[in-house]
Amino acid sequence: PDSGEGSASGYRAVVSYDQDADQLVVKASQTGTVDRVYNLSHDPPRLEGNWLLARNMRLILPNSAIRDARALVDYLSAAASNQAVAAARAGGTVKFVARLGEDHHGDEILAGFEADRIDASFIVRDSSTPTGTALIFVSEAGENSIGVAPGANGQLSPSDVANAGSAFDGTGAMLLQLEVPLETVEAAAALAQQKGIRVILNPAPAQPLPDSLMQMVSILTPNETEAELLTGIPINNLDDAERASVALRARGVDTVVLTLGEQGAYVSRAEGSYLVKAFKVNAIDTVAAGDVFNGALALALCEGLELKAAVRFANAAAAHSVTIPGAQPSAPKRSEIEAILK
Repeated sequence: PDSGEGSASGYRAVVSYDQDADQLVVKASQTGTVDRVYNLSHDPPRLEGNWLLARNMRLILPNSAIRDARALVDYLSAAASNQAVAAARAGGTVKFVARLGEDHHGDEILAGFEADRIDASFIVRDSSTPTGTALIFVSEAGENSIGVAPGANGQLSPSDVANAGSAFDGTGAMLLQLEVPLETVEAAAALAQQKGIRVILNPAPAQPLPDSLMQMVSILTPNETEAELLTGIPINNLDDAERASVALRARGVDTVVLTLGEQGAYVSRAEGSYLVKAFKVNAIDTVAAGDVFNGALALALCEGLELKAAVRFANAAAAHSVTIPGAQPSAPKRSEIEAILK
């Protein structure tokens, strides 16, 4: 929009965009005086004080438009990091390949990874681009909408993946997302395939994907929105889920696990299809449910669980996560997952 109004710590401001000058103008609501002017032309994403300035943020709308929502700027909620934390807290040994800015937000992420015993030795620190971030809107009903500025992680390259080749050694599965350049995703999938590692792709943020990538994917885990974008089939019922899953497998994916929110997850493979029902809980915040599901699913498969049991394990982890506000704070420990499974 051309302008917006918000408040923080008692300060209210009107932010407007001057298209001719390509500037953001911040005015104090009470006095109408201009507090700051941010020039956006030809500038990369950057931090100025407590502001992250980024152009062309990607908006993820898993549900309908969110109204009357609270907003949170979260430097720790990229899907990949959420999934890594979920797998680690559930008992997994996790290695993380990414780029972070050389800023205090990147430092906070690394400190969090250390606390969760995640191997961060393959993370590249980028001095020219700030750590990526997400602006999360959550409604009173727990629905969410997310705007993503990839920041440094948007610069992760195929050469970064090659340099992290030893991270693939002794690995049971590689979990990928689309928060980094597509050529980097393809390079990582190819390297994992060469090493005989199961490739799990969570196609978020949603975007069209080439068949060359799909053919390297062992398990694709779209939600309803992502499945529709990839197939053109709106997901309104289980018949739609089956048609979309068949269309995705026809492009080379071995198995589709289509997450359906409070219904559960629909599994489709050559041997047959079935729904693994969700656990019934009082949802407060669904912002990281899909990420927790993916991290827990990857761990369960690495531990040797059969697919149906692994999906049920992931459903239990996701069910616990929606009862707690926030992204990474909601990722459950192994004991909390097992309590739901009983």
